[in-house]
Amino acid sequence: MLGRLDDYATRSGYLITPVVVWAGAARELVLNQTEVAAVHRIPFTELRRADAPMLDQEHAADHPVLRMPVARTWIAAPTAAFLYQFREWLLLGRETRVAHFEQPAFAWR
Repeated sequence: MLGRLDDYATRSGYLITPVVVWAGAARELVLNQTEVAAVHRIPFTELRRADAPMLDQEHAADHPVLRMPVARTWIAAPTAAFLYQFREWLLLGRETRVAHFEQPAFAWR
């Protein structure tokens, strides 16, 4: 275990505690389809992009919605919050808090 990122309370009522581990090379991943929609291998170069993070204001939110660009698309919070905090901590050596960032309206269920 390398460390923990900030707990993140979701709008859907969950509290997520992201843990950073080094597990070696994973050549094949087996997904639990009831828990995981997709797995993405993201090179560090994507996390260092100049256009990251992307912040948008939702009409009913007090704080901006955080998104992280990856390839030609983007990943929304809460996953984007973990990616952003991981980037700041590991690649840039900065302590950055992310729990205050909002999630997009589609995640409010």
